[in-house]
Amino acid sequence: MILFRHTAVTGKAPPVCLRWLSAVNVSPNNVISMDDRKLKGAAQRTPLRDRRYAIRFPFAADAELLDLETGAHADGVTSDVSLGGCFICTSRPFPLKSRTRITLTRKGEKVEALATVRIVKPRIGMGIEFIDIDTVSTAILSRWLEQLRRTR
Repeated sequence: MILFRHTAVTGKAPPVCLRWLSAVNVSPNNVISMDDRKLKGAAQRTPLRDRRYAIRFPFAADAELLDLETGAHADGVTSDVSLGGCFICTSRPFPLKSRTRITLTRKGEKVEALATVRIVKPRIGMGIEFIDIDTVSTAILSRWLEQLRRTR
């Protein structure tokens, strides 16, 4: 008889297991240890925290992106926007850390910026952080956000 147990925390069998082992005449040497996958995976990952420094508002605008390294194009629609970035819904997101030129268009107004891809959700979209926005685009983006604040 072989008993499987988790040893991720102590490396030893709990007292209840040792009593059970002696009751069924199984020595602790026959016990096979298996790491708890959830604990092992959690220990290897650093905890994620929200690094946003600006409030995001639900917002729909057409988005055109150009990957500055590869020249690839992508189209999509924003799901939210802030002064610091936005999320673009697209079936073809760029790789993480890609440098892009983004153009957001809504009701004839355009916001253009240089940006970096900060998060990728395959077949769903990508989170974009604005790196450089000119003064005209900043004014338009600020006006969009002010209108969203008022309607809340």
